[in-house]
Amino acid sequence: MMDTEVAISGAGPTGLLLGAELALAGVRVRILERQRERHGQSRALTLHPRSIEILELRGIADRFLALGRTVPSWHFAGLPRELDFSALDTRHGYTLFLEQARTEQLLEERARELGVEISYGHEVVSLAQDDDGVTVAGVGPDGDFRLRAAYLVGCDGGRSKVRESAGIGFPGSDGTMSSMLGDFAVVDHDEIAAAGRTPVLIAPLSGGLTRFVVTSPERMRVPAAEPVTFDEFRETLTNLAGTSFGIAEPRWLSRFGNATRLAENYRSGRVFVAGDAAHIHFPAAGQGLNTGLQDAMNLGWKLAAEIRGWAPAGLLDTYHAERFPVGQLVTDNTQAQTLLLELTLVPEYRRPVTALRELLNSLLELPEVNARLAGLVSALSTSYPAPDGDPLVGARLPDRMLGSEGAKLVHSGTFGYAGDGAAEVAEGWKGRITAADSLPENVREVLVRPDGHIAWVRRENEPPDAALREAAITAWAGAPERTAVR
Repeated sequence: MMDTEVAISGAGPTGLLLGAELALAGVRVRILERQRERHGQSRALTLHPRSIEILELRGIADRFLALGRTVPSWHFAGLPRELDFSALDTRHGYTLFLEQARTEQLLEERARELGVEISYGHEVVSLAQDDDGVTVAGVGPDGDFRLRAAYLVGCDGGRSKVRESAGIGFPGSDGTMSSMLGDFAVVDHDEIAAAGRTPVLIAPLSGGLTRFVVTSPERMRVPAAEPVTFDEFRETLTNLAGTSFGIAEPRWLSRFGNATRLAENYRSGRVFVAGDAAHIHFPAAGQGLNTGLQDAMNLGWKLAAEIRGWAPAGLLDTYHAERFPVGQLVTDNTQAQTLLLELTLVPEYRRPVTALRELLNSLLELPEVNARLAGLVSALSTSYPAPDGDPLVGARLPDRMLGSEGAKLVHSGTFGYAGDGAAEVAEGWKGRITAADSLPENVREVLVRPDGHIAWVRRENEPPDAALREAAITAWAGAPERTAVR
């Protein structure tokens, strides 16, 4: 007897969105979180365009937009010429400044609305899996506990017990530098306004707090695990900016490093990893939380399909096949960005690295280069192409074509189909496909996955073929409940 169908370790953004996605499909989910309560601290501060799009695919983007602040550009390696998100093919061409604590609050509300059970103070210690399920062992408020689930997903961070217990390797590089962040209740806002451009990141937070992020040339080799003192932070800030900005009453001081690792496999039998459990890196350009949300969006509907019994063979294996390369892209580009920062702080490299940064900055003036990096950081360029397939297959459905009405297609987590006889086709896969009217340009039929990526298309110059259509849909949405309409 299973205690739950899917157990998730970790109630951060990735675990919460995954839990909601599974529950949307009717799966029984329990999230186990080692913290006794949500701590309210926010390492991440941004949601990028693709994350806003996937939230809109489920009809909940407005909840996040109502609490955040949008800006149309972002940065790459802190270069002066910023990435222009507003020029991208999306109605959400901006970064949304929204503290992680608020993002988690909204995702938890969503998960609970859908019936997800969230157990705080429950730490996963080990696991054992067999052909039928996974036995999870841990420690809770009342002592040791054991739980039986059909599947287990580790969303429990870079030191993931789930990943370690499942024997999934986590190769990569140890940290070579560290930076510090501090959230302060008291600052001199006039000094901040007059400071202009400084080598210090300054961001207003809710509750009257202000965040500063600093990297000290003298202290950047300090291990990330070493605690930060107020005196150290104030001295570093003064050395870099020429003023302490009157900081006082620190509410949170933390150090973080550039250790970079990527899970060898995102799946081991009935165990999966996602978010920071699958990839860690320096928070260059704010991609970590966003990548985790997109992991969850990719895995959720596939795992639900397997549990509900209609998943085509091999569907679960596409999670690693699709998301591992994305993890590689993120860890690679964040390492490149970090190196451009790190070496400017090393005297013997300062001059050549400054020249390199100036060269890259000039390249960002070119629209094609800017759009290429903007697509990478925003994740709008993420595609899961099929070998020798149509270039549209695997790409996200163009958001401007989809529109707010089109997004309702997959609000319930189904596939979307538009084309000839859409209603009859949807009836053939009842409960798995929603019929639509909108089609991308030069396309006569399209099947959109629950995560908003295109699974199959028929172009205008291709003749209709009912057998081909049924085979293509079956490859993703499983066998029809009855013979599809010819």
